[in-house]
Amino acid sequence: MKQSKTLSSILSNWIPKVFSFLIALFIVISIRFLNVNDRVVTLPLAVTLPDSYTAVSLVPDTVDVVITGADSVIYLVEPETIKASADFSGVSNAGITRVPVTLEYDGDIFTADGLTVSARPSSVRILFEEAQ
Repeated sequence: MKQSKTLSSILSNWIPKVFSFLIALFIVISIRFLNVNDRVVTLPLAVTLPDSYTAVSLVPDTVDVVITGADSVIYLVEPETIKASADFSGVSNAGITRVPVTLEYDGDIFTADGLTVSARPSSVRILFEEAQ
C-alpha cells in the first residue's frame, strides 16, 4: 500500500516538528501570563449579623481584594467601585459559621478588559452563641 505524498511529508521528521510546536506553545503561554499582575487593595467589609445570636469572636472589618489583569489596566480601576460583604443573617445555631465574601461591582468593566477580582480571604468565619 502506497502512502500519499501529504501523509509522507507530515510523518517525515516528526520529532523536530513536535518539538518546535511545544516550544512555540510554551512561548505563547509564557508571554500571556508574564503580562498579568496583581493589585491588592484593602476594602471595608460590611458584615450582616443575625438578630438572635451574638458574635463571640472578632468580626473582621476589612478584606483584601485582588485585582488581576494587565499591568496597564489594573491601576485604572477605582477600588471604591467594589463593595465587599458577608451575610450571617441565615445563622440557625450556635457555633462557628463560615460564609463567603461577596464582591459587588460592575462586571462589564472588568470582563471587557480581562480583569478578575477576588477576595482574600474568600470566606469569613465567626463564632456565635445564643443572645441572652
